[in-house]
Amino acid sequence: MTIKFEKFELANGLRVLVHEDASTPMAIVNVLYDVGARDEDPKKTGFAHLFEHLMFGGSVNIEDFETPLQLAGGENNAYTTNDFTNYYIQLPAENIETAFWLESDRMLSLAFSEKSLEVQRKVVMEEFKEHYINKPYGDAWFKMRELVYHHHPYRWMTIGSELSHIEQAQLEDVRNFFFKYYRPVNAILVVAGKVTAEQVRGLAEKWFGDIPPGEKYVRNLPREPRQQEARRLEVRADVPLDALYKCYPMAARTEDGYYVADLITEVLGGGQSSRLHQALVKEKKLFSQIECYHTGSNDPGLVVIEGRLIKGVSMKAADEAVEEELQKMRTEAVTEKELTKVKNKTESAIVFEDMSVMNRAGSLAIYELLGDANMMNTELDRYRAVSIEDILGASRELFDPRNSNTLYYRTLEGSEK
Repeated sequence: MTIKFEKFELANGLRVLVHEDASTPMAIVNVLYDVGARDEDPKKTGFAHLFEHLMFGGSVNIEDFETPLQLAGGENNAYTTNDFTNYYIQLPAENIETAFWLESDRMLSLAFSEKSLEVQRKVVMEEFKEHYINKPYGDAWFKMRELVYHHHPYRWMTIGSELSHIEQAQLEDVRNFFFKYYRPVNAILVVAGKVTAEQVRGLAEKWFGDIPPGEKYVRNLPREPRQQEARRLEVRADVPLDALYKCYPMAARTEDGYYVADLITEVLGGGQSSRLHQALVKEKKLFSQIECYHTGSNDPGLVVIEGRLIKGVSMKAADEAVEEELQKMRTEAVTEKELTKVKNKTESAIVFEDMSVMNRAGSLAIYELLGDANMMNTELDRYRAVSIEDILGASRELFDPRNSNTLYYRTLEGSEK
């Protein structure tokens, strides 16, 4: 299914994409800002995520973001990644101007106050404590990222590297962050649903056209050097089971290697019929659960294997069993049947995701950020082009032992084995 859209750009640099779908009575207004955790000052991390919360604190003209939206029958949400921050509103199409009014007003004149900062600071700090400090295994990815990334800012989590960075955030820091990144020239607006391109053009000009463009943010992030030797870390914590984490640097989002790596993770960890589950959970009974996935990040990301060991199983035995499966990937070609299966599964997932007009709007924004919104219509071809030889060649490079990063996350009473 081809996703049709029209694209234009306002004089202030705001990119606008329109996807018409008359089959729904709803409309989606999605605003993506080209800023994520990777763009933060290493001494002031967590700001992109903090800012996501602050954007709901009201603007100079609209004190309460939620009430007018609810009166218009709408709902909204947002999320932050290491690569970008995305805001979206869904509401009846006849009330779409309410969404334009709200989104443009906070882009133009977000309210900066000590009260709003303090409220959202507390919310984010509680989230940090609940999910990353007090939760079992909650700090695993803090340790893992620092093990893998020594130069690139993917070395810290979206939530931030330290709680103190959020605690010490100043209003001036927040204001500077807003005017650097939250400008039309650094944003992508996607409108989808029961709308027309002509209608959206008029509304975009009316509500966003007069906002000062700002300066285009140009990244110049440090590249992570190619890893030359295996890295390993052991920690002990008050957790119920030993856990094993293994990471392998992989290709960036727009590179051919990304699509190969994506299919490799499906072969290894795509559900109960996958290799790791069949061999290590079902047959050898070393893990209670194990999965393989990738981070999908815009810059070079990670293939991840993580699993919880069965009580009494040694970490060494579990790790060696994983390595044995990876050795098979490096030396034995996957079968045509196996490759066809994971390709079909991937295609079904993409098609199913695109059934929602909200997902289509979000995907168009992300693909536009990657460089071409029409990638949404060409992605499947890149998966279909992956061959058995591609899988074998990529596995040899990807799972080279020198490319490995391993975390042994042990219980307090566990053995050293």
